[in-house]
Amino acid sequence: MNELPGLGGVFDNHNFISNVRDWDIVAQTVELDGSGLPRIRLAPMTGAVQNMGYDTESPYYGEAVRGCLEAGIALCIGDGYPDEKLLGGIAALKNHGAKGAVFIKPYPNEKILERMAWAAPVAELVGIDIDSYNILTMRNLVNLEKKDAQTLRYLKEEANKAWGLPFAIKGVFTQEDLALVEEVKPDVVVVSNHGGRIETERGSTARFLLQYGAQLKQYTGALWVDGGLRTRRHFLLARALGAQEALVGRPLVIALLRDGPQGIVDWYRNVLA
Repeated sequence: MNELPGLGGVFDNHNFISNVRDWDIVAQTVELDGSGLPRIRLAPMTGAVQNMGYDTESPYYGEAVRGCLEAGIALCIGDGYPDEKLLGGIAALKNHGAKGAVFIKPYPNEKILERMAWAAPVAELVGIDIDSYNILTMRNLVNLEKKDAQTLRYLKEEANKAWGLPFAIKGVFTQEDLALVEEVKPDVVVVSNHGGRIETERGSTARFLLQYGAQLKQYTGALWVDGGLRTRRHFLLARALGAQEALVGRPLVIALLRDGPQGIVDWYRNVLA
């Protein structure tokens, strides 16, 4: 689980380790203000066959959606190659009569718009996972593009006007990303380094949120964070630093693989309830 392929990370897992460790370190410097917990949401993870040990892709999202609904965790689906990864998530939401956040890889615009149309009936919002451009194998396989502010503004307008959906930028973790957010002014910003799985900059989402959260909130309607949150105190800190929602990936997948959908329910009860 700590290697690639799998759910591991780059730089010998440096950013993954920093993500987990730094919530505790930052907590020593920040006074919790009583603002409570952020909304907890499943992270947009795919690759059930390559990364999680499933024989086929579709059972993962069916089980994950079921467990999250039973636990009261908000839903989110991700994108990937082949298309069955996204389509499987869409189907799982439809089958449960549920809606979730939908994050799409930075494909050429025509392909993104096609995916928006697929996802619109089950989407709470749609977003572009900008940092997945830095996954070299994925970028070369499906021609991912580095999106500029003009392109992201266009996609935001399409999401807002054509589908009536909020638009998110996920993977904000660099100075360049901060400039994009200022120009685009997305409805939602997700501070994320892809779970420590991509080579952009070294560091943690906890420290990035601490340093830039107030700045980001000037240019977006909602701030979410992803990466390394493991304890109730971590989530309380994320909310105190301005995050309305927190995405959880590995802990929910591990709980699911160990105990099925009930594992997700048990994780939520043990950590947060």
